[in-house]
Amino acid sequence: MLAENKIGQKFSALAINEVALWRQSNQTAKFTVILDDITRMEELISDGILVSTPAGSSAYNLSAGGAIVPLGSNVLALTPICPFRPRRWQGAIIPHYSEVSFEILEHNKRPVNVIADYQEFYNITKVSVKELRSQEITLMFDDTHCLEDKIIKEQFAG
Repeated sequence: MLAENKIGQKFSALAINEVALWRQSNQTAKFTVILDDITRMEELISDGILVSTPAGSSAYNLSAGGAIVPLGSNVLALTPICPFRPRRWQGAIIPHYSEVSFEILEHNKRPVNVIADYQEFYNITKVSVKELRSQEITLMFDDTHCLEDKIIKEQFAG
């Protein structure tokens, strides 16, 4: 994730689960949604929006009404948080190689923060999210609790 705040500071962070943009005030946030340099939504008015990996799709993304996606699916879930306009937009499933960007509209009146898993940055004006395949990470593993099984079970839970 790359982000810029209203005084021009730039930030980068790695997220394994999701990148969340979230309103900082009592007013909804306004975003322009850009996918691979093409504006797909001129104005999304909502409390926020998530870009979730398959690993994060069964957590905050699911709670926000987003789709659970299998680990090997090579997609990202784009999920609005409490969307106001367009009212019925439920989000999108996009290819994992896509770059999704957000421009925060009226950022002085409607401040937004961005969170990449646990790292949070404030007063953001732009955010860009893209998969980074060159980064290696080490995860804890417990052979009695398989994340892939959890994701499958969650899709059939009542």
